[in-house]
Amino acid sequence: MPRSAAAQDLDRPARAPRLGELLRAAGAVPPAAVDSALAARGIVPLGEALRRRGAVTGATIAGALAAQSRLPLADLEADPPDPVLSQGMDPRGLLRLGALPWRRQDGRLVIAIEGPDARARLLARRPALDGQVDFAVAERRAIEDAILALHGPALAEAARDRCPEAVSCRGWTRRSGAVLPVIALTLAAAALLAPLPRFLALLGWLALVNACTTALRAVALVESFRAGTDAPRRPPAGAPLPVISLLIPLFREDATLRQLIAALEASDYPRERLDAIFILEADDVATPIALARTRLPPWARVLTVPPDTLKTKPRAMNLALDFCRGDIVGIYDAEDRPEPDQLRRVAEHLAAAPPEVGCVQGYLDFYNPRQNWLARCFAVEYAIWFRVLLRGVQRLGMPLPLGGTTVFFRRRVLERVGAWDAHNVTEDADLGMRLARLGYRTEMVATTTYEEANCRPWPWVRQRSRWLKGYAMTWVTHMRAPVRLWRELGPAGFAGFQLLLLGGLTAYLATPLYWALWAGWLGFDLAVFASGPRWLWTAWFASMSLGQAVMAAVALRAVWARPRRHLIATVPLMFLYWPLGALAAWRAVTELFTRPFYWAKTDHGL
Repeated sequence: MPRSAAAQDLDRPARAPRLGELLRAAGAVPPAAVDSALAARGIVPLGEALRRRGAVTGATIAGALAAQSRLPLADLEADPPDPVLSQGMDPRGLLRLGALPWRRQDGRLVIAIEGPDARARLLARRPALDGQVDFAVAERRAIEDAILALHGPALAEAARDRCPEAVSCRGWTRRSGAVLPVIALTLAAAALLAPLPRFLALLGWLALVNACTTALRAVALVESFRAGTDAPRRPPAGAPLPVISLLIPLFREDATLRQLIAALEASDYPRERLDAIFILEADDVATPIALARTRLPPWARVLTVPPDTLKTKPRAMNLALDFCRGDIVGIYDAEDRPEPDQLRRVAEHLAAAPPEVGCVQGYLDFYNPRQNWLARCFAVEYAIWFRVLLRGVQRLGMPLPLGGTTVFFRRRVLERVGAWDAHNVTEDADLGMRLARLGYRTEMVATTTYEEANCRPWPWVRQRSRWLKGYAMTWVTHMRAPVRLWRELGPAGFAGFQLLLLGGLTAYLATPLYWALWAGWLGFDLAVFASGPRWLWTAWFASMSLGQAVMAAVALRAVWARPRRHLIATVPLMFLYWPLGALAAWRAVTELFTRPFYWAKTDHGL
């Protein structure tokens, strides 16, 4: 005889209460806030959406999740995890799962999890654990803090060596660093034994670099007049916005912190889809004090990386990457002030772009270009690079050397290429090359971040020497296997790699020679001019003059827009600016042999 429907209903397990229902019933959050978060949550869990909006604390969410899943609540701060239980485990795997062995109770292992989803992820990977272990719900941040406290050294080591060794410069001192002195001594001996042929060969190389650079600038100049080159990609209507994790490395940045937070709070990106991580170094004293005096928004958190013999920005970001919660990972520097709609533009561009677009780069500009002459020259240089030249690089199919900020990655792509080389002091340029080698493209997005121009001569030289040192290390590292590099980048990419890295460094190093030759051409007696026919020298100086004329045209084009038009008067004086780059280049070459991994910190907020 069939059972009645009422009897069958009694056998069915009671439906677990929904999280919103529990929060409403407990009066932990206004019903309107729950309804609003439900309507906008999309790919973000309700509890996390409410927390990032500031409607409820993480502890309250953990308590509600424990009640929903009928599990006990674990307070990892008052009752820390037993360190023996997770010994030998992969901490990065624990972070991905959102789980950590907590303690043994009545002979059974209890695992702290961030919620029911974490239990499902864990049992999917380890089905044998089902019924063999118990679970307790803990706040997500508490789990992450406990993993970092227990496994800091292992996480630091993984961050240091995250980039594959074959494309990392961490073996510089035992490989490249030993080869370069031999090359330098060989060239010096050749110059002494046959000075004139070697000198003419050097001039030939410089002429080739100048010709290629002039061609690139001309293409970029033409490209800048094409309509639609800045047209943004538009995703399909109704496509949900993803979570964006922002990595913000800080070291002695107390002077600029509040301005950055204010700029991020002005963003129009939905708060429940923001995940900002302020990354601190263990020996930084000033920045934690400034953070303690600042009210952080609920979508931001602080991560202090464990101490290590290597202390670089890419090493800190490698460690923080495992703590990110977004599908897009972006980088900001401490002094940055991004435009309010920047994150939305980035998300929409990547949503509409094909999968091979693994990264987008925004424009960089300065908010203090009128401070002094050096600041104006720096602003002209940035405008040339970001407003004009990168278009030409992109148009010719060359790999883009990324900037250190306002660059955004698809997270899966970033993890696939090995993230950042923790030892490279120009980690952004290196990462741009590795992305291209694996078949990914970088595209420019028409959005601007304003930062502080480094406008004091010696700090400018120190910063530029770090950049050029990193360019040199990147060139040597990737040229270990030039045939493979050619195959992976293709002819145009390989040529661009040589021009952008080696060619740029060569041009800076040769600046004193340029000045000396121009002095001889203008009347000073130089014996070298007797070594060749007059027409040859005329042709050489004509090509140099053409290159400078194209450069001036590019500079004028870059600053012609109204916000930068006041910089037009600075363009004719740029020839006085480039010798600073020569000083930085020679300092960079010296540091390649003496302090290859030294990170020259740039002070901000001046």
